[in-house]
Amino acid sequence: MTKTEIAKAFSNAEFEKIYKFISDNAVWTVVEEGVFTGKQAIIDNCDQVSNYFNSVTTDFKTLNIIADGNKFAISGTAEFLRENKRVSFVSACDIYEFNDQDQIQTITSYCIQSK
Repeated sequence: MTKTEIAKAFSNAEFEKIYKFISDNAVWTVVEEGVFTGKQAIIDNCDQVSNYFNSVTTDFKTLNIIADGNKFAISGTAEFLRENKRVSFVSACDIYEFNDQDQIQTITSYCIQSK
């Protein structure tokens, strides 16, 4: 997978596809929610998020991908439905930095839930 594909897969919650591309000492900061330090902590949080996503119908839309060397930013939206009714709608931006081994070193996620 390319770095763009890895970042896009993570942003679209295709977590299991990219676990092998996460550095052992990576850090994922979800602004205003928490910081997950180390590959296992990131995987554990991804598994928890996946459990929620599996309980709803999800519609992810990627709006922009910006790349500059080892840094990537992906913005998009996510709509969550249950029984054809909107549960929530989120506008998000994930910023990725890869190390020299093409592994994710840092992720910073900004998620704004619609009212």
